[in-house]
Amino acid sequence: MMNERTLVLIKPETVQRGYIGEIITIFERAGLKIVAAKFLVATKKQLDGHFHGGDEWLRGIGRKTTEGCREDGLRVEDVMGTSDPLEIGRKIKEQLYHYLSSGPMMALVLEGIHAVKVVRKITGHTIPAKAETGTIRAMYSIASADLASVVGSPARNVIHASSSVDEAKIEIRHWFKDSEVIEWKKIDEDVLFTDGDYTKISDKKGN
Repeated sequence: MMNERTLVLIKPETVQRGYIGEIITIFERAGLKIVAAKFLVATKKQLDGHFHGGDEWLRGIGRKTTEGCREDGLRVEDVMGTSDPLEIGRKIKEQLYHYLSSGPMMALVLEGIHAVKVVRKITGHTIPAKAETGTIRAMYSIASADLASVVGSPARNVIHASSSVDEAKIEIRHWFKDSEVIEWKKIDEDVLFTDGDYTKISDKKGN
């Protein structure tokens, strides 16, 4: 189905820099609408539910970190103190928990046509230094993987957005109760997404 919902988390450093309103405006101008919103400081329980992939997920993070260090001319052993992907993943997870619970976040559920893909496109590459010009991460950060590795912190990449429709459903259920997600209609939806026949014209004069 074209109409979708997706989760967005505006991360603590972005909140602290005062960019919540600007980022929401970018999504709204694209035709997306907010159907749920919550201002919160993430707890360990909430983060446990968000990062629920187990050891294989941790190994995946470890492998990505190793690859990123190699691309940046760094030895992962020097940066992380180990070359074991699982141990690296555990260390990165600990850093993520510290980062995401360091201050308030704004959690949003956005709805719209192809919302998951559209939000990911607007958000940009997960490493801000690699993000495409005009995307949120490119506009609001220059953080890079090598800097994050050296300082012992995840790349501060401004925002989280669900990566797939299935992931979005899981994440929305985790962060919001059903009663917190509001069904409503924006006044411009009929203009942007009319149910009528696009090929119809009223008369030969184009009126």
